[in-house]
Amino acid sequence: MSTSPAFSAGTYQRARRPEQKLERRDAILGAARELALRDGVRAVSLADIAARVGIHKSALLRYFETREQIFLELTAQAWREWTAALHAGLDDAAPGSPASASAALVADVFARGFSDRPLLCDLIAHTPLNLERNVSPEAVRAYKLTSLAAVDEAAAIVRRVLPELTLAEAAEFVAALASLAGAVWQIANPAPALAGLYASDPALSRACVDLAPRLRRTAEILLAGLLPSRTLSL
Repeated sequence: MSTSPAFSAGTYQRARRPEQKLERRDAILGAARELALRDGVRAVSLADIAARVGIHKSALLRYFETREQIFLELTAQAWREWTAALHAGLDDAAPGSPASASAALVADVFARGFSDRPLLCDLIAHTPLNLERNVSPEAVRAYKLTSLAAVDEAAAIVRRVLPELTLAEAAEFVAALASLAGAVWQIANPAPALAGLYASDPALSRACVDLAPRLRRTAEILLAGLLPSRTLSL
C-alpha cells in the first residue's frame, strides 16, 4: 500500500504522542492535496486518502470529521498562500501611479495568483456546493474566519495600490474574481475525454478557455467599472 512522504517517515502504528498525532494529521492533509492535484477534488474519496496515507478509513476519522473537513482545511491553507502571493506581487507597487497602469498590475497579479494555484480554484468551486455542507458548524466557522480574513487582506492590498477605490469596493472586486476563478477553472480544465472532443471539433473551440487571460481581462473590466458604477448609484 502506498503512503505519502509525510507519513512514511513515521515508524509507529498508532499515533499516541502529540507530535505523532500532528505528523499524521499533516500526512492526511498532504495525501489529500496530492490526490486532488492529480485527480481533482471531486474524484477523491475518504478511502483514497486513507489508502494513500496507509491507514484504515476509521483511523483517519480520529483526525477529521469527514472528507469535506479535510478539504475545507486545505482550502483555508490555500487562501493564506494566495494572500502571501498577492503581497509578493503588489507590496512594492508605488501608490499614486497612473490608475490604468495600477489596475493592469492588480489584474495581472490576481489572475496569476489564481491560475498558479489550481487546487485553490478547484476547492473554491466545491466549497459552497458540498465542503461546507457535511461538517460541523465549528468547522465552517473556523474556515469562514480564514477565508473572510483573506478577502479583507486582499482588499486592503488592492486599495493601497488603487486608493481611489473604497475598501468595500476593493472587497467587492476580490470576492467577485475569486468566485469567477472557481467557476472558470472548471471550464478551463475539462475531463480528458471532453478536452479531446473540444480539440477535435472547431465548432466547440470556445468551450474550453485559458484561465489566466480570462481572469485578467475580467479583472480589468471589474476595476474599470467600479468607480463609474459608484456615480450611477448616487
